[in-house]
Amino acid sequence: MHETASVAELTEALIACPSVTPAAGLVFDCLEAQLAPLGFAVHRAVSGEAPDGPVENLFAIRHGPPGSRHFAFAGHVDVVPPGEGWTSAPFAPERRGELLYGRGAVDMKGAIAAMVEAAREIPAEAGTLSFVITGDEEGPAKYGTLALIDHMRAVAAVPDLCLVGEPTSVARLGDTVKIGRRGSLNAWLDVAGQEGHVAYPHLADNPVPRLVALLAELDALALDQGTDWFQPSNLEITDIAVGNPATNVIPPRASARISIRFNDRHTGASLTELVTATADRHGATARCIVSGEAFLTPPGAFSDLVVAAVEAETGHKPELSTTGGTSDARFLKALCPVIEFGLCNATMHKRDEAVALADLEALARIYRRIAAAALAG
Repeated sequence: MHETASVAELTEALIACPSVTPAAGLVFDCLEAQLAPLGFAVHRAVSGEAPDGPVENLFAIRHGPPGSRHFAFAGHVDVVPPGEGWTSAPFAPERRGELLYGRGAVDMKGAIAAMVEAAREIPAEAGTLSFVITGDEEGPAKYGTLALIDHMRAVAAVPDLCLVGEPTSVARLGDTVKIGRRGSLNAWLDVAGQEGHVAYPHLADNPVPRLVALLAELDALALDQGTDWFQPSNLEITDIAVGNPATNVIPPRASARISIRFNDRHTGASLTELVTATADRHGATARCIVSGEAFLTPPGAFSDLVVAAVEAETGHKPELSTTGGTSDARFLKALCPVIEFGLCNATMHKRDEAVALADLEALARIYRRIAAAALAG
């Protein structure tokens, strides 16, 4: 689609490009075809190798006058697999009544289309505007936004403010704005023992009781009581495995997995140290992977202008929140203050994902207000 498209038409065009993570090729062609005529210089690059790559990413920038402010829209064009049971084909967008159906409608091709529509209404002399679009947010994200950040730093194109178009709204468009997210840590716990006959336990070393004791100690931890902006950190046991098909054999090994979602009273490093030390006391090993640190963009000028833009279009003042899972804002916060705001999330990752056509139009107007205010300083 090379001609100018409305926000709904561009959403349809993006949905029609199958882009199960990692996205590549056609969906980026579609987006580039809309941005280039608006004066954006479009940089596309492929990063990484298997198993977590290669990943295609796009950075587009339209420079304003020298010394002007730089505002960035950020998001992803990859989607989760559609699964079975759709009423209509997931990558054949279909309007039914006031809704547009298709995988990615709300997470987050609709938001990206709204960003393009907003950019169309903002004159170049207003300031520097950019798009930070990855093809891998729903997957490992190892070569997605992180690679884009490296590129932005290399070409001295670090924005002053950034808005991520994640679907943050809950009951209606504009009810929730995300100013932070909790961090995420996963840990794999392993206890080695010695197999043997259950009738001769003195000749064996059962690892299961030690694993149970370790998990009990971890489960009993009260990591914190929450903060002014974050709910309490929580540790959850997500898997226990022994793999013992016999009833009369003490197993040689037992393992488990835990997941911690943590607020800004902790870091990935501090929790890794806590889990590892606890495992050591029970004769276990722990392998920890931190997929994101907690972050907060404190309420202030940026959140004020986002709230004002939402309220001006919807008539309702949004709630500032840090709930939910992780997003690529966890990486972008290293560049500049970052806030997330987008469509209603009720159908994201579900069959028959759908967006209200009126919400697409309203979101484009909100994004235009946000970008204009951010560039004005």
